[in-house]
Amino acid sequence: MKVKEYIIDKRYLLIFYLILMSFISAVIYLDSTVKVSMNNIVYINVVSFVFLCIYLSIEYMFRKRYYETIKLIIKDQKENIINSLPEPKFYEQNLYNKLLENIYEEQNIKIEKLYEDKRDNLEFITSWVHEVKTPIAVSRLIIENSIDKPKEVILDSLEDEIDKIDNYVEQTLYYSRTDAFSKDYFIKEVDLEKLIKEIIKKHAKMFINKRIGIDIKDMSLTTTTDKKWLIFIINQVLSNSLKYTAQGGRIKIIGEKDKKEKRLVIEDDGMGIKQEDIGRVFNKGFTGSNGRENYKSTGMGLYLAKKLARKLGHNITIESTYGEYTRVVIHFPKLIDYFNVANNT
Repeated sequence: MKVKEYIIDKRYLLIFYLILMSFISAVIYLDSTVKVSMNNIVYINVVSFVFLCIYLSIEYMFRKRYYETIKLIIKDQKENIINSLPEPKFYEQNLYNKLLENIYEEQNIKIEKLYEDKRDNLEFITSWVHEVKTPIAVSRLIIENSIDKPKEVILDSLEDEIDKIDNYVEQTLYYSRTDAFSKDYFIKEVDLEKLIKEIIKKHAKMFINKRIGIDIKDMSLTTTTDKKWLIFIINQVLSNSLKYTAQGGRIKIIGEKDKKEKRLVIEDDGMGIKQEDIGRVFNKGFTGSNGRENYKSTGMGLYLAKKLARKLGHNITIESTYGEYTRVVIHFPKLIDYFNVANNT
């Protein structure tokens, strides 16, 4: 910190000092009751100015030491900046130090979050690659062993594998766009019965192949939501039900409502979820014992469903008894400000 910079920084104090001393000198000189010579008035001003200079010099030395240390830290680009900060001598410097410490801590949290997201993304992509390689490998086997097989059978088998790949790609696409959700939603009134029938039609082959029955009750409901994102959410829930429901099982889709909310219930009589896993099924990357032992899974379906549901102002809850049933409920609260929907977490 140069002397010129310090004087410029103290310009208001110097202006105030000049006005104050001019006022005092004028009062003393013009007061007829007190006889003070001009020499004494000059003497008072000189002494006062000397004291001011002494004060400013001492303060300058303290401030110069502080700011020079800061400049040295900036020049050297030290990594551990916070521990290198000079000890504050003034309240203002103390505030600066605290501000820097808060900014440093906040940036560390953000960096840690970025590293965590990067690790999660890497784990997801690695898992996804292994997932998507399976239907690709199966498709190659189908083609290689297609000799003397009817075209209809071959195409049907290939279509199943392409549907799996399509589902994995769609899941990755939604995963990559969750942070930009506020730029890609359109809220409108949606007929849940039509929506459910559309989704079931998409999974018709799975229902037929596994001979899974379906019951649809009380679905004459509408809700205000984004149709595209709600289809993805229900798809994830229904896909899980179909995956973990055995041959000849049954899935129920029921609409419910009361004064507070409307609900879409998807219940299956599949293998269920173990009690120790029930509280973590919506965690990112969590596959549980079912996902590890019985089916390969990325553990992202229910996580994305929950996250997107919250962003839409909805919610998802789940209850299950292992070996008996799983019941997933999508909640649609009646009172909600959809203009602020993108701020939901």
